Amino acid sequence: MRGIETTARLDYRLLLAVDIQKYSRRDARDQLAAQHQLAEALDRAARGIGLDRARWDKQVGGDGELATLPTGTDPAPVAGGFVIGLAEALREVNRRPGRHRLRVRLALHYGTLTAGPFGPAGDAPIVVQRLLDAAPLRRLLDDDARDVAYVVSDSLYEDVVQTGFCALAPGAFQPMKITAKGAAFRGHLLTGALPGDAVRADPAGRDGTDAGGAAGPPGGPPGRVLTFPVLAAR
Repeated sequence: MRGIETTARLDYRLLLAVDIQKYSRRDARDQLAAQHQLAEALDRAARGIGLDRARWDKQVGGDGELATLPTGTDPAPVAGGFVIGLAEALREVNRRPGRHRLRVRLALHYGTLTAGPFGPAGDAPIVVQRLLDAAPLRRLLDDDARDVAYVVSDSLYEDVVQTGFCALAPGAFQPMKITAKGAAFRGHLLTGALPGDAVRADPAGRDGTDAGGAAGPPGGPPGRVLTFPVLAAR
């Protein structure tokens, strides 16, 4: 343990987690196609803001990835322009003939971590994964016009989105609070439309009540903090 303590380095880094909707419902051929399509879309979105995904540290799974971006990456273009570019790339993918439409959940957070043999360790990877698995983020994809359901952590919203340097307006986001394994996590959902989307006024598409009994759709009144339990936490 003493060797780990003297050699480990704690960094503040920007983390991005993405997951394909209903991946397990695809057969192996369609899963492979979805992986290639998502990689293509992420590459295109990154290039659009001058980033190279080959330089990202990636922890991949069949249905998505957890990426740690290089030290010094400007978070504002990632929090805004990258998301807009990803939505555009997915729309282009989905114009092609195919059995399944490619739709994803996306979470972004900036926090502390250290590199480990099985991926990044620390608070930041946990936060971004809990936000990615949040029930209200999943329900944003109930709106068929939306290809990307997007959430940023509370701290990233305050430090980046609200500065005006982000291409997405602060008013397009709705605060939320979730609980998972006895801990609370706060984030902000993008409930407003991305360029090219035709999103309904009520992204939940129902009465806004989740399985845990909490009321209020993700697109509720501005300033209201929506509280949900996590339905599927990794």
